[in-house]
Amino acid sequence: MAKKTVADIDVKGKKVLMRVDFNVPQDDNGNITSDDRIVKALPTIKNVLDRGGALILMSHLGRPEGARDDAYTLKPVAQRLSELLGKKVIFANDCVGPDAKAKAKALKPGDVLLLENLRFYKEEVIKDKAAKEDAQLRQAKDKFAKELASMADIYVDDAFGTAHRDNASMYTVPAVMEGKPRVIGFLIEKELQFLGDTVTNPQRPFVAILGGKKVSDKIGVIENLIPKVNRIIIGGAMAYTFLKARGKAIGESLCEEDFMPKALQLLDQAAEAGCEVMLPPDHVVVRKLEPGAEHRIAVGDIDPTWQAVDIGPMAAKEYAAKIVNARTIVWNGPMGVFEIPPFDQGTKAIAQAVAKATGKGAKSVVGGGDSASAIEQLGLQDKISHISTGGGASLEFLEGKKFKAIEILDEK
Repeated sequence: MAKKTVADIDVKGKKVLMRVDFNVPQDDNGNITSDDRIVKALPTIKNVLDRGGALILMSHLGRPEGARDDAYTLKPVAQRLSELLGKKVIFANDCVGPDAKAKAKALKPGDVLLLENLRFYKEEVIKDKAAKEDAQLRQAKDKFAKELASMADIYVDDAFGTAHRDNASMYTVPAVMEGKPRVIGFLIEKELQFLGDTVTNPQRPFVAILGGKKVSDKIGVIENLIPKVNRIIIGGAMAYTFLKARGKAIGESLCEEDFMPKALQLLDQAAEAGCEVMLPPDHVVVRKLEPGAEHRIAVGDIDPTWQAVDIGPMAAKEYAAKIVNARTIVWNGPMGVFEIPPFDQGTKAIAQAVAKATGKGAKSVVGGGDSASAIEQLGLQDKISHISTGGGASLEFLEGKKFKAIEILDEK
């Protein structure tokens, strides 16, 4: 995807409509607990402002279900962005309508306007397939997109976290802006470069580490990676679907029984391709999952009333040994119930091994909220080649899926 970037176009004296991902975590009082997504958008924002463009930023925040809900207002984001830029960010109390349009029209070169939450409108999340099948939905989505598009001369997409979605702001807006410049920002450029190069031109050994709850979420990724990687390391609850399919006793551990035949098929595919699949030989198990729960190590089979909540120390050691000697690493998903210590130890061991391998010259790409959280909690973010800003997007990229929202943008 050799797409034009914001650096390839003239923005001087232009109104630039930029889709960003300001879906930041907040506490119960609405205070931003991590401004990482705002910070990562700054290079593209500053580039437009420094070159004399006026910027209209649009984003979603949370899931307000298509109606105004002040618990999901972007106002705190405007305040934090003002602090980071050292200049006032104008805030529109709506993303379309008279206030937004008046404020957009009044922008001068170097000004920044942040529109209110796009998801206050159900039109933002109407799926393109539904719109094609229902004329009324299509009309509503198009009307919403045209209102957003009417405010600007240029469209920039720098929201990798939603790049796999066909939301109005991601796909329909650039569609109706055909004939005007439609480009990517530096954050998406970096994501495509790292994810693309990693999968298509890896140094070997190439190791993929996959965790999380469900095999069903990762089937496409595993199928796409089997012919490309030397080794797939599996942890998290998804491992127990594979283990049960192989005839192992897994106690009360989570298992997608409907996907057991598929799990066996994937293991056969990997064996035929010469791709090693590693499953945990031991497990941290509990009778009841809660903070401070009694736990023990089970090697091999798990007793009937116990459930696995993390990979065991033997698995952590075996996995780390293979990771440390890799030259290319892709990691998506935790090894256990990462949010409840001490069942985060397996995930932490993987994070440390990935950082160690990177320090020895490996290229590492980490995607997925819990994997990225583990890296950040251990202070290892500077020791990883690239931490993706889009968990779902990076996963779909690893599946080999095309992103309509990026494909529609201008080629170099």
